[in-house]
Amino acid sequence: MDVKELESYIVDIPDYPEPGVIFKDITPLFADPKPFRTMVDAFVSHYKDEGITKVVGPEARGFMIGTPVALELGAGFIPARKPGKLPRATVSASYELEYGTDTLEIHADAIQPEDRVLIIDDLIATGGTAAATGRLIQDMGATLVGYASILELCFLNPRKKLAESGDHDLFSLIKVD
Repeated sequence: MDVKELESYIVDIPDYPEPGVIFKDITPLFADPKPFRTMVDAFVSHYKDEGITKVVGPEARGFMIGTPVALELGAGFIPARKPGKLPRATVSASYELEYGTDTLEIHADAIQPEDRVLIIDDLIATGGTAAATGRLIQDMGATLVGYASILELCFLNPRKKLAESGDHDLFSLIKVD
């Protein structure tokens, strides 16, 4: 299966989670092993020579993508969770969404200075979630290799937001203009 065919597995849900937002439902990609494998292989192929040691996936769809990618890269997976969901000491980052604000936390001992980290999520919209997570990784002393997503909402200009924390790769399988 070709990466370009992945778009046909994404379902638009209008006015969710609030009026005016078109939610991109990626769950059909996971229901069929062919597009799921194509998606994972595309990310792995792009980052296989980057020495990734940790993959960070923001809650919750980042978990579904980041875990198999981390496994295929031979890297560890670190969940970035909503506040209060992790049992040990955490570090956190707050950020603005396209329709509000939020905070993510990771365990304080999850990232080490020698780590080379990839942040992966289903969607890059304004870039706020990814940028905040990237700042958190860099504040912990690790090397941020880049950002990856299934969908990039180019019309919201996420690359501008991500550039505020340095010149890092953004690899998106599907770009929505």
